[in-house]
Amino acid sequence: MSPTPLDLDANATTRPLPEVVDTVAKHLRDLWGNPGSRHALGRAARRVLEASRESIAAILGAEPDEVLFTSGGTEANNTAVFGLVRGNGGTIVLSPAEHPATLEACRVLMRRGFALHRLPVDSQGRLVLDEHTGQKPTGCNPWASDTRLAAIILAHNETGVIQDVAPLVERCREHNVPLHLDAVQAVGKIPVDFHALGATTLSFGAHKFHGPRGIGGLLIRKGTRLTPLLYGGHQEQDRRAGTEAVPLIAGMAKALELWHADRDRRTQHLTTLRDRLQGALTERCAPVVVNSGEARRLPNTLSIAFPGLDGEALLVALDLAGVCCSLGSTCASGSTEPAPILVAMGAGSDVYRSSVRLSVSAANTLAEIDAAVERIAEVVSRLRQSARPVL
Repeated sequence: MSPTPLDLDANATTRPLPEVVDTVAKHLRDLWGNPGSRHALGRAARRVLEASRESIAAILGAEPDEVLFTSGGTEANNTAVFGLVRGNGGTIVLSPAEHPATLEACRVLMRRGFALHRLPVDSQGRLVLDEHTGQKPTGCNPWASDTRLAAIILAHNETGVIQDVAPLVERCREHNVPLHLDAVQAVGKIPVDFHALGATTLSFGAHKFHGPRGIGGLLIRKGTRLTPLLYGGHQEQDRRAGTEAVPLIAGMAKALELWHADRDRRTQHLTTLRDRLQGALTERCAPVVVNSGEARRLPNTLSIAFPGLDGEALLVALDLAGVCCSLGSTCASGSTEPAPILVAMGAGSDVYRSSVRLSVSAANTLAEIDAAVERIAEVVSRLRQSARPVL
């Protein structure tokens, strides 16, 4: 009989909260009108749509007309990259390990003559802007006159590192370069204030904070010129054609409201779970390496290496033991390449090849963490025993 799964993969997705499920169901059942229709059913749906927009904007430090609804984080990142870049050719500034939703969009632009410049990071995964650190950036001069965009992940999906983007914002302002922040892993886990951050655009996705899948958004600074990704109707101020998914949008607003009302307690809960997991594994499974352990991280994320083991084999063994986790970004699953962020941080092969990502959610309990530690410790011990050479 298979063990009961323990979900430690919250950065991949989270289970919608009951209140969110009820909100989506209620609006599917009772408010089926098209929000663009000029009759009673349409007006009722429009009121819910705009109330949700106002609520999300208020929580994220934006104006309601700066909120663009999308199908999720991937579409939001694609919309920002393709919508902000002008012309054929130029430079796009990135971190060394952006999420595939941003990176692959930028690689498409390389076919139009764009060059990618990767900013370096330190050993903890924090961005380095000082050119005199001894670390050599890749690509061309990032602040040349042909730089068209900077796109940076605010909180890393694999290590959980939260970037201090203030120096980058200042650099972008000096050179009149639009800045996109991928905040998909940040929103609903830490406070995010769009206006205070100073970015041009910022993406988020509901299913990362116990909301429904298939819905997300892009915050767009007022006055920003953005080329649409989709064409057709005049929805979303002519910035995204297609009838708005009002039930999902209402569910996303509900999920964000629930986080906002309980954020201090939830942050403490997540931090307690992560620290308990980290401390117990460090003690029970030594030697281990906590990646980015000295950096400011998301309260729920632990990237940890078990030197001497193979990450792929460890992932399979943990799955069989009922521990749900990952090697990194779910959108990059299936890749046999080492995690780019760990390589950029200068981690040795014994670290990046044996690293897994454990990420907890508000639904996890201390009992589940303790049970997960027992299972992980048993698997690590067994794999290390089998890996020892026979004398």
